[in-house]
Amino acid sequence: MEEKYKLILVEDDNSLGYLLSEYLGMKGFAVTWAKDASEAIQKTKTSVFDLAILDVMLPDMDGFELSQKIKSINPELPFIFLTARSLKIDVLKGFSLGAVDYLKKPIDEEELVVRINALLSRLVTDGEQEVQVSQYEIGDYKLNMDNFELNYQGKPIKLTGKEFDLLALLAKNKNQLCTHKEILTTVWDKNDYFNKKSLNVFISHLRKHLSKDPKLSIVNVSRRGFMLRVEGE
Repeated sequence: MEEKYKLILVEDDNSLGYLLSEYLGMKGFAVTWAKDASEAIQKTKTSVFDLAILDVMLPDMDGFELSQKIKSINPELPFIFLTARSLKIDVLKGFSLGAVDYLKKPIDEEELVVRINALLSRLVTDGEQEVQVSQYEIGDYKLNMDNFELNYQGKPIKLTGKEFDLLALLAKNKNQLCTHKEILTTVWDKNDYFNKKSLNVFISHLRKHLSKDPKLSIVNVSRRGFMLRVEGE
């Protein structure tokens, strides 16, 4: 059985803490929920975690100070801030203290999971480097990850940066659904109405780029997302 990633969630709001810990548990994570900074510090001293999720507003210590206490215990532990505060100075402070991400409340649970998975996929664990795919085979096309180039029968096709990132995500998950939120969060870093409108334009561009191979299609799964479909695979 694959070992679960271990998360520590520090959230003093009982309703939100329970909701997030249960949801993340359903998504395959091993979650330890601490309700204040003191409890979080104690649990960090006695257990090893892969990621910390810290509420900024805690009753006994703010999340910024807590992050530094945790770093003194485990300097390698990455952390995400959750906050209801939207001041730019707070966001900048969080990142200056070493946060790997920053989510504003109310929390979208699905977006949180996407962010966590993206962060954990980049971590190097147990001294093993993450396996890097240098090329994706997409029907008669090849997507080269080293030189950011799409090739059809040896001929290069020019892609913009966003087109390449979008196609790479679809290729990585070919014949599987990529949700709107997953795509927008990964490629645009933000899930909103304007980026969703842009996404439809970029999908149209990619369909034209891939039109030479009739086995390929980018399927619009109504209200959910897109799938790069390759017939016969």
